[in-house]
Amino acid sequence: MSEEMQTKGGDQRSYVVAGAKLSCSQGDQTSILKMPVSHGVYTKNKAQMNTMDYKPNINIQPFGLCQTLANPIVAAATAANNGVLKPMPCTPVITMPWINGKDDQLIENHPALISQSINMCMYCGTIKVEDDGQE
Repeated sequence: MSEEMQTKGGDQRSYVVAGAKLSCSQGDQTSILKMPVSHGVYTKNKAQMNTMDYKPNINIQPFGLCQTLANPIVAAATAANNGVLKPMPCTPVITMPWINGKDDQLIENHPALISQSINMCMYCGTIKVEDDGQE
């Protein structure tokens, strides 16, 4: 059972830890959230994440094949494929912290990352937490 917190609407929210499963609306695979160095806060013996843990290829790993024409590599491959969509390997471009962290629970002076947090890739992908990683 994961560590959860109750919210006004009755939604269950939980803290996100290293190893959480992420998805991108433009990718064809899930990805794992990584934490190279712990912030020193743990939930069920796993490093708890904060909203600043958003760096591509450090925290957020690629999501398989990208399928949006907003990605110039996909657009070029599609053009070369006579206009038929040609998904290409994902290279996430994420430039801002996670949105909807738990502002009243700070981890190294930044809001804790929770299961309702989201982020955006510059190639129009919405990144969500599919599983908080607590097991």
